[in-house]
Amino acid sequence: MSPLANHPFWKMNGAGNEIVVVDLRRSSHVISAAEARAIAGAEGSHFDQLMAMHAPRTPGTETFIRIYNTDGSEAGACGNGTRCVAWVLTEGTDRDRLLVETKAGLLACRRLGPASFSVDMGEPKFGWQDIPLAEEFRDTRAIELQIGPIDAPVLHSPSVVSMGNPHAVFWVDDPYAHDLAKIGPMLENHPIFPDRANISLAAVKAPDHIILWVWERGAGITRACGSAACAALVSAARTKRTGRSATVSLPGGDLVVEWRDDNHVIMSGPTELEHAGEFDPALFQAAA
Repeated sequence: MSPLANHPFWKMNGAGNEIVVVDLRRSSHVISAAEARAIAGAEGSHFDQLMAMHAPRTPGTETFIRIYNTDGSEAGACGNGTRCVAWVLTEGTDRDRLLVETKAGLLACRRLGPASFSVDMGEPKFGWQDIPLAEEFRDTRAIELQIGPIDAPVLHSPSVVSMGNPHAVFWVDDPYAHDLAKIGPMLENHPIFPDRANISLAAVKAPDHIILWVWERGAGITRACGSAACAALVSAARTKRTGRSATVSLPGGDLVVEWRDDNHVIMSGPTELEHAGEFDPALFQAAA
């Protein structure tokens, strides 16, 4: 029997980004890809990202978080999910600051209101080998990649960056005018991205406002993606489309992103608890 049988979980969302949080800090169990897929496929526990809290690895941190996509693959960062973890760890206490760890590094969280948090998403990486890309591009503000005819491409010249996971941001007039369900998987799995990539369609409406629609690596179309919002703001600032702070509007709601002078990217936004539950043991029979 899986240790996850009858284990409690929190079903939450961060600006519409569906999140499930599981506390495994007192367990040595590591969720398998099959178990993650089983949880994602169940009514009441579907997620864009599953945040599994494990015992801390680094002194001063509250937890080490493994992050799973719906296909069972692991992600390095999830800003919306990290805010949900911060809510779980601070709700009912007088604490307003904590430090957590993911594969992307240490993330400082701060409570801004009853259900609002900021997360220090760390420093963006722009080197082609750090994103990573399969070949060298000296300037990652716009790389040679397009969809459609050479003389009339549908999408072209994305900005690419790592925010703990790889992102490609395509600049468009209207993100929702494109068939992201068709374009997203093609670009996510393009050979230029050896680790696949998150694909964003971004429209700059003002120097402090970006409209964003995201195909999330391993999850598909999502109502919100925190690391993609950070990638969009950083890329917009690098290409002189915006300043270093902006509201990023996604289908699920707004996130505020600031690229500080110390090179750290701060993302702020809401969290919501939808319900708490326990995993049905039957979920994991096939996974076993």
